[in-house]
Amino acid sequence: MFYTTERDKMRQFYADTWQKAARNDPMDAMETRVARVIEMHPEYHPMLNNQKHLGSDYLPELGETNPFLHMGMHLALQEQVALDRPQGIQAIYQQLGQKLRDIHTTEHAMMDCLGEALWQAQQNQGLPDDKAYLECLQNLLQEPHQPA
Repeated sequence: MFYTTERDKMRQFYADTWQKAARNDPMDAMETRVARVIEMHPEYHPMLNNQKHLGSDYLPELGETNPFLHMGMHLALQEQVALDRPQGIQAIYQQLGQKLRDIHTTEHAMMDCLGEALWQAQQNQGLPDDKAYLECLQNLLQEPHQPA
């Protein structure tokens, strides 16, 4: 018996979208956004091209990074910025982008704060604390610039 989880469907969506992008097939808005994020991560291209490891668990305790979680966090940040929710994130994103001069580096810096906010919410069994999240993001603007 074959069992498909929502996780598997989402991961297959990434692989299918990457194949559509490679063939220059027409894509909807979400597929276009996903393809752009995948483009920024050439280290994931082989896995998506041959669809190996789509069902992997990617255990952090073994030093593994979950590529789907990572790309999903990029998408979540982009959505937050587009909606300016929480209010003020759009301005921070623009300022940090000017400081770091690279969108990918900017999003990676911000993802640390997003990850912390989500972890705290999970620990507290509640919603993310927007104020603490924005404070974390604001602190990124105060940190010295580290060249990539």
